[in-house]
Amino acid sequence: MKIGSHVGLSGKDMYLGSVEEALSYGSSVFMVYTGAPQNTRRKPIEDMNIDAAHAKMAEVGIAPDDIVVHAPYIMNLANPKAETREFGVRFLSEEIRRTEAMGARQIVLHPGAHVGQGPDQAIQYIIEGLNEVIANTAGSPVQIALETMAGKGTEIGRSFEELAAIIEGITDQTRISVCFDTCHTHDAGYAIKDDFDGVMETFDRVVGLDRIKVLHINDSQNPQGAAKDRHANLGMGHIGFDALLNVIETERFKDVPKILETPYVTEDETSKKRIYPPYQWEIAMIKARTFDPTFIETIRAQ
Repeated sequence: MKIGSHVGLSGKDMYLGSVEEALSYGSSVFMVYTGAPQNTRRKPIEDMNIDAAHAKMAEVGIAPDDIVVHAPYIMNLANPKAETREFGVRFLSEEIRRTEAMGARQIVLHPGAHVGQGPDQAIQYIIEGLNEVIANTAGSPVQIALETMAGKGTEIGRSFEELAAIIEGITDQTRISVCFDTCHTHDAGYAIKDDFDGVMETFDRVVGLDRIKVLHINDSQNPQGAAKDRHANLGMGHIGFDALLNVIETERFKDVPKILETPYVTEDETSKKRIYPPYQWEIAMIKARTFDPTFIETIRAQ
């Protein structure tokens, strides 16, 4: 089962540390940011400890091309300001080079936000930016995985039609894939819990199921259609454990990396202090196909 979570990439071990963190959770795949998602500070490729990471992956049977990179949030290829879009093109091109050096083949990207100019113009800007990025990285095996979004604020990608419109304008469509996020898609109004097969039929008709190369497995703190983008731990939200397990076990997605981005467990229900990642327990529940409603209390008791 290709299941894992997002992990860190920092300290002296860098990418090797990412592998070891993933293994500690029982993961067979994982997702990393090449640096903090809120800024552009990045280590040189030669300092990322990639060879040691690949050696460890080979030892435990993890393929580098099963690893996913997530682009930082600060880029907005849809922004009406030309200098902001130009920065996004430049930085995403650099991120793709880092992703390729790491052996990964998917870099997840939030398509962007229209910031009041309307989705039609924003989609055109995204198309222009992605085409430029793809030209800058010609020959790269890395695909840009456009993420399904919740519809918060002025996000683009809240509907399958918006993703399809972007893809249609891309010159080299072999470089574009999709990251399907269960929380985002639920919050955007799609019936992940009650009619996942119907959602997949719609996606296949509008975009094409073969585009889905990454799954983000998250429960949602909000009801369907809330457009909030608030992740919940597995089984603790409005989608529910059984519905998410159904997504994970869909035969078509057997070889697609499935990444948990669920919240860290806090000291108590009112605290905002993060104390422990939940992934070891959530992955164990997935493998056992059994939901334990007390797992958060178990983590707090450690």
